[in-house]
Amino acid sequence: MLNTATKSEAPGTEQELTDGFHLVIDALKLNGINTIYNVPGIPITDLGRMAQAAGIRVISFRHEQNAGYAAGIAGYLTKKPGVCLTVSAPGFLNGLTALAHATTNCYPMILVSGSSEREIVDLQQGDYEEMDQLAIAKPLCKAAYRVLHAQDIGIGFARAIRAAVSGRPGGVYLDLPAKLFGQVMNAEAGQKSLVKVIDAAPAQIPSPASVKRALDVLKSAKRPLIILGKGAAYAQVDEEIKTFVEKSGVPFLPMSMAKGLLPDTHPQCAGAARSTVLKDSDVVMLIGARLNWLLSHGKGKSWGETPKKFIQVDIEPKEMDSNVEIVAPVVGDIGSVVSAFNQAMGTGWTAPPADWTKAVSTKREENVAKMAPKLMNNKSPMDYHGALGVLKNVIKEYPEAILVNEGANTLDLARGVIDMYKPRKRLDVGTWGVMGIGMGQAIAATLETGHPVLAVEGDSAFGFSGMEVETICRYNLPICVVIFNNDGIYRGTDVNGANDDPATTVFVKGARYDKMMEAFGGVGVNATSPDELKRAVNEAMKSGKPTLINAVIDPAAGSESGRIGNLNPQSVLQKKK
Repeated sequence: MLNTATKSEAPGTEQELTDGFHLVIDALKLNGINTIYNVPGIPITDLGRMAQAAGIRVISFRHEQNAGYAAGIAGYLTKKPGVCLTVSAPGFLNGLTALAHATTNCYPMILVSGSSEREIVDLQQGDYEEMDQLAIAKPLCKAAYRVLHAQDIGIGFARAIRAAVSGRPGGVYLDLPAKLFGQVMNAEAGQKSLVKVIDAAPAQIPSPASVKRALDVLKSAKRPLIILGKGAAYAQVDEEIKTFVEKSGVPFLPMSMAKGLLPDTHPQCAGAARSTVLKDSDVVMLIGARLNWLLSHGKGKSWGETPKKFIQVDIEPKEMDSNVEIVAPVVGDIGSVVSAFNQAMGTGWTAPPADWTKAVSTKREENVAKMAPKLMNNKSPMDYHGALGVLKNVIKEYPEAILVNEGANTLDLARGVIDMYKPRKRLDVGTWGVMGIGMGQAIAATLETGHPVLAVEGDSAFGFSGMEVETICRYNLPICVVIFNNDGIYRGTDVNGANDDPATTVFVKGARYDKMMEAFGGVGVNATSPDELKRAVNEAMKSGKPTLINAVIDPAAGSESGRIGNLNPQSVLQKKK
């Protein structure tokens, strides 16, 4: 139903009218987009108010980047583009980081930004927040469009939606100049101009030859491995993937956001034997995972000396052979590909050699047993393992809860320690490893799913989005934030030997982040031992109240950049001193 703005009162005539504001709102509603993540301001303040009045949920953040991270993860969780609405120029730039992040991670997202007047921008005459936003956005997203006329709003949003979700999903920019909102047109013509997008992400069926080739290579393996990436989780074909993995009998390694696609406790899960399976496997099938830096580009020391054959399932043909030769590329959407695999395998599929599967399970059990005592310690102040041992059990008790995780050591260690049991329940920093996603993703996760969120944050990572605890309290969201506070980045013991300034990686000693949450009406707890942490988190999960727990971690705990310290260049001269 078109959202009519006004009526013309010219003598002898009466014409129903609409305008740009209402056409934007109606275009979103027509396409089932019912939530906007935004920061109000010129020229989109009234658009947010009117969208809220029209029944769209408008969630206002304290910073556009966090609203953008929320929109991106909303797209990942729902397979519909998440919408972030920002003001022009500086607000647009704040949202642009999140848009680029969404594109890199293949999350469908639309960044909608108001902008200055084209005539003034194009002549560089100095308008309010003047910037050629479309030109700046283009290199950082899948597509970028500008709408200049009210009658094109429907087409503009249709193109943005289709671009965001079709093929490999990603970010789209939509530029709406301030003048557009006030443009008036005939209501009936406006209604006809709206477009309901049909089959926005059509299936891409793999060729039968590529399916046969992939299965033949997998069948020939002596030590096969399946790697599941977040693309496999995004596809939402969980039962098909489970059937394929179990029918194949092949050990599987989930990338961090694919954890829970099959439970981490599944007998075929090789998560706790990652080093072994990467090094010793001879055939590796990638499903929705890319051979980027997170997998050492498919080569080098991590992959051992054993020659590898790679099978890759991806919707993007250009992904094939990006780092190493792919002997069996399968191009198609994951649902169609895995369904084709299951059909082609039939009922007589031969399991992998028992010596391989036994070696993997033995190594996994050894590593789990080795880790267990570390997770049960009750030190005060806590170390990472003692604190994570508590949270591991919380997620086991609340498998529907969504875990949001970021930090250096906090991320690296939690990824290996905390088991996930259901798909799309672990959200983290993604492909870029970017810090700051925490509060935005936590807010969107609970709003889009209705499930509680446990956000496990390093103290440094929390600093990028910490002010959004006010947003959490304002909307009274069931989010429990646990900050691993070791007084600094990596650790809080660095010393500046040059002058009286604090070391570059050190924060205020003994900071009480819990007081921030209390300041906005939420629950704040200071926990100094695993027992205190356990009580506080359990209470938060039961109550559903906005809670922030300041988990005091030994400042000496932690290491430079966790597992990826080798990415920090080292000074040879410094070592000689």
